[in-house]
This record gives sequence, C-alpha cells and structure tokens, in this order.
Amino acid sequence: MEIIEGKMPFMGYETYYRIVGKRSKKPPLVLLHGGPGSSHNYFEVLDELAQKDGRRIIMYDQLGCGESSIPDDHPELYTKETWVKELVALREHLALRKMHLLGQSWGGMLAIIYMCDYHPKGIQSLILSSTLSSASLWSKELHRMIKYLPIEEQAAIHRAELTSNFNDPDYLKANEHFMNQHAIDMTKTWPECVMRKKRGGTVAYETAWGPNEYTPEGNLHDYEYTNKLGKIKVPTLITSGTDDLCTPYVAKTMQDEIAGSKWRLFEGCGHMSFVEQTDEYVALLQKWLDQYDE
Repeated sequence: MEIIEGKMPFMGYETYYRIVGKRSKKPPLVLLHGGPGSSHNYFEVLDELAQKDGRRIIMYDQLGCGESSIPDDHPELYTKETWVKELVALREHLALRKMHLLGQSWGGMLAIIYMCDYHPKGIQSLILSSTLSSASLWSKELHRMIKYLPIEEQAAIHRAELTSNFNDPDYLKANEHFMNQHAIDMTKTWPECVMRKKRGGTVAYETAWGPNEYTPEGNLHDYEYTNKLGKIKVPTLITSGTDDLCTPYVAKTMQDEIAGSKWRLFEGCGHMSFVEQTDEYVALLQKWLDQYDE
C-alpha cells in the first residue's frame, strides 16, 4: 500500500501529514485526531479503508504533538483558531478541493467549529466520531458516570478536582480505571499504532482543555455549539460506543440538531469504536463515503 509522508510549513513551524492509498477520482477522507494533542497514530487502523475503497486517507498531527512541531514554549498558539487555520492550510497545501471529513473526540469538535464558523466549501460529508457539541454537557455526563466507580475512586477524583492535585496516586489510579472503562482498555493488547508512545501533546491538552478530562478549564471551556449545529448542511454520520465518554445522550443531542444526520451506536465499545470494531467501522465508512462522493 502506498504511503506518503510529508511536512507542511505552518506559522513558522511544521505540520506532519500522512497520505495512504493511491490518487483516484474519489474525494479523499481527511482525519482529525483527538486530544488536543493525541496525534494521528490510532488512525492507522483505518489504512485498510484506502485499500478496500480505493480512496486516499489523509491524517496529520496537529501543531503541538506527534511528528509536527511542538512549540510548548508558546502555549498561546494552542487555540481552536490556530488548529482551524492549520486545517485550512493543509487543504490548500494538498489541493483538497473536495473531501470527506472525519473528526474523533476533540477532532470532532474541531470539525464542528470549522463547519459552523467557517462554512467551508467542498466537504462531501462529515463523520463525527465519539465527539461533543457542548463542553458543559460533556462535563455533566462524565461526572454522572463517575458515580458508577467504587466509592473510594469517586472520592479520589472529587478530591483532586477540589485541590487541583492531579498527581495524587489515588486520583491517577481512579482516572486510569475510568478511562479503561470508557476510553479504551489499555490493559488489553491493541495494534501497534494504538499502543505506540505519543510524542508531546500534554501542554496542548492542558492549555486548550485543562488538567483533567472531567472539567474543562482551558481555552475550550466555553465550547458550546449545540445551538449552532443547524448550520451543518452536509450529510453527517455520528458514531459512538455504548460505553463511550461520548454517552448516548451526548450523541443523540448532536443527531437531534443536525438535520438528516445518521447515528450508529457500536455495542460494547468505548471512545475508539474504530479500534475496537475496526472491520465493522471500515465497512460502515466505505458504504457511507461511496454514497456521498458526488
């Protein structure tokens, strides 16, 4: 399978990108990773889609993580405006006039911001994977799910949020348990790209989101797009898992507001259904993308 790696100049830095598959008449699929700061790594499980569907898959590391520049001495760069500007620059650099767009977790937030505030042309369809339209609803739902943890783990998370001590061993243990339940169970063995150690990303995450997942305190704390979702007019597919950080309530909230959108709920999956049920996810994407290529 043909894989092209490159770097694009961006704001005095460099953005790494990875293109899988051969050029074809089909519009490529561009992938926006989570975090902020998670890097493209886990998206490599979708490489087989390029082979099966005969279209290019394009992924990249957003500024602040992975193989892209990591200007952690300038945390003021880590804003939604910078990351949208980077996506726009990538489209220009790779001449992506027509494309499908998939955003997972924070990447889905970035896609929603891009669609609602910038009204881009040439987006054939949108896939919102385990994402959110409201930071406050996300926080509320995660705190609801914390109540299902053992009482001592609930207390450890509550204590850390009160004291801002997120290095406490009891908190770290409770947080790991929660994330294994609702993000992805890292006690299991996954493909190499999922297990691969990430470069950087911590400063980007803490600057934009905050010191923990449950309570957004960074510059995205006021991310509230539920009432803007009606601006999205392209075909939209929402995907999530039954055990996801993106709870069915969060996913349904987005589906209710995006006219004509479809929602696929993956049973038994957490925050990365494309990793946990790759074959089913690839089949779903292939059918969806082929439907909206024109």
